[in-house]
Amino acid sequence: MTAQSAREVALKCLLAGEKQSAWSDGYLRNALRQAGLSGRDAALCTQLAFGVLQNRILLDWHIARLSSVPVEKLEPVVRDCLRLGVYQLLFLDRVPVHAAVNESVSLAKKSSRNPRAAGLVNAVLRAFDRAQKAGLPQPEELWIRYSHPQWLVKEFLQIFSEPEVAALLEADNGQPATCVQINTCRTTTEAVKKALLGEGVEAVRHPWLPDCLLLEGTGDISRLKAFQNGDFYVQDAAARLAVMAADPQAGVKVLDACAAPGGKSFAAAIAMDCKGNILSCDIHPHKQKLIVAGAKRLGIDCIRTAVMDGKQFEPDLAEDFDLVIADVPCSGLGIIRKKPDIRYKDPEQLRGLPEVQSAILDNVSRYVKPGGTLLYATCTLLKWENEAVIGAFLDRNNRFTLEPFQLPGPIGRAEKGMLTLWPHIHNTDGFFIAKLRRKG
Repeated sequence: MTAQSAREVALKCLLAGEKQSAWSDGYLRNALRQAGLSGRDAALCTQLAFGVLQNRILLDWHIARLSSVPVEKLEPVVRDCLRLGVYQLLFLDRVPVHAAVNESVSLAKKSSRNPRAAGLVNAVLRAFDRAQKAGLPQPEELWIRYSHPQWLVKEFLQIFSEPEVAALLEADNGQPATCVQINTCRTTTEAVKKALLGEGVEAVRHPWLPDCLLLEGTGDISRLKAFQNGDFYVQDAAARLAVMAADPQAGVKVLDACAAPGGKSFAAAIAMDCKGNILSCDIHPHKQKLIVAGAKRLGIDCIRTAVMDGKQFEPDLAEDFDLVIADVPCSGLGIIRKKPDIRYKDPEQLRGLPEVQSAILDNVSRYVKPGGTLLYATCTLLKWENEAVIGAFLDRNNRFTLEPFQLPGPIGRAEKGMLTLWPHIHNTDGFFIAKLRRKG
């Protein structure tokens, strides 16, 4: 097998996203493993692929000013070679200009069948370098400057002022540390921190979430002994906070209705000190295996799994659970920091999501015991997937009421029983949580 460079793997990742609709994080994880890149090259490859996706609209804006061919008419491989080159010149101070230009030209020569491709890439990147030295113009529009689709920025501007929206978009384009939750049924936060530091991983305590560490320099996290020993699992603070809002107690019976890959089930089990019963369900059989493997690694024995469609009623489960968690399918626009290509989803394809979310919520609410808790969660920031879905549900279901809940640190008390977590305010994924109580 011919050795691939970091830039070649990054280019293939970008092309796979455009041609095959592949998600960058999953594709890149597999591609890095197959390419066998060193730690430094793997980090460069990830930075290039994610950086281009995070800034694609801005990069195309610069390219359009300098290219003799309109951006949308460029051959995809040439367009992505240009994006990689401009990204390096614009954002990566440690990459010399000659390396950014020459490597991009070489990529175009190697990857395109058009004999003129390399010349075009060379001309545009040389022109960009000259323009950068002379003082680059900057776009005034937020959606171009931060490479978020115009429709999404308009949604955010209905909630926040323009400076706050700019802060949100900037946070979306950041690179958060890896957030992990400690398996306190097995070990302690201090012991895991010490073990990780011993393996060369920078680990610091989360500033306000207990039993949570923020990691840098992990490389392939599955290779770490602390991971293999089941001492922690990867989960953003927002997802754990959703489970904390539900407040599962030892001995209760829990249904995690849309559970894969299992993070909320694991968080609930640990909060319950592994005492009780958790049924973790997902509609996809292959995802059931992820939950089983995760629970086995963590040594959690109170979880059983099943394949289940959250929209289809299962009479055997009626009024059987103290807590039902419905982390429903959503647009995912709260996790742009980790999946930068999510922002480019066709908004028209998202319009049907509230119908699916409502169908799941209506169905799984029938599994809650009188007096029990129903938790609704999404990793999106759109009101029509969040507050609107809950409002419509309450109009249809007078057996449920919203219930206030308390969370740690700067978040505090959600008096209305609903809360949105924002990347630029809470430094978490974007997340929506609603806690409902079934009347006794």
